[in-house]
Amino acid sequence: MNLSDSWTAGQGPIVRVSAAEAVFNAIRTAIESGALQVGTKLSSETALAQQYGVSRSVIREALRSCTALGLSETQTGKGTFVIASRVSSDLVLGHYSARSLMEARPHIEVPAAEFAAARRTVGQLEEMRGIVELMAEEDDPEIWVSLDASFHGAIARASGNEVFEHVVNDIRDAMVNQSETINLITGRARQSDIEHRKILEAIDNGNVEGAGRAMAIHLSAVDTALSLIMGEK
Repeated sequence: MNLSDSWTAGQGPIVRVSAAEAVFNAIRTAIESGALQVGTKLSSETALAQQYGVSRSVIREALRSCTALGLSETQTGKGTFVIASRVSSDLVLGHYSARSLMEARPHIEVPAAEFAAARRTVGQLEEMRGIVELMAEEDDPEIWVSLDASFHGAIARASGNEVFEHVVNDIRDAMVNQSETINLITGRARQSDIEHRKILEAIDNGNVEGAGRAMAIHLSAVDTALSLIMGEK
């Protein structure tokens, strides 16, 4: 069944500031309260965008986070359906679960950062510095998470280890989904900017131990945010 008129009645457009978060919270609350029951088909992206007075990209971001939490599922050619009334015990991030991703990332990205501190070229440093600067100025969450993945990918390339580079490229989409969901729910983007600058500073200084430590601290903070979302802490 479609999103009922009774649920949408009286709900006006959402203010553009934190629009994706507002839309996400509205849909999540409706699902968890039972206003949107399991099996309900949500209105189209276009209809939801008109209802809330936001762009379709904002709607897509909100719906992706609902899917990551295990609350909804988008079926190609059919639409998005409510599949659960409570958040899943693990987030779904493309081909990987959040827990699988976070168990693996420290074993890949910490040594990659250490190698990058020892092997990075001037050009690679400039690339990483440029990405970090763009992230600090970026307010569009969709662009920010793409830059976030690019930064981690740049570190893997700078490590000079083709295995690390290949693995990070392989999990890029999952990292984007993870970052998008965390930032939407916990608002960690600006704190991540600070952590990224510390990683870059250590790599720039050739501080192998410091680069690994800074990356480990960053990934630990991401893991904590994920655990909070999943109700583990």
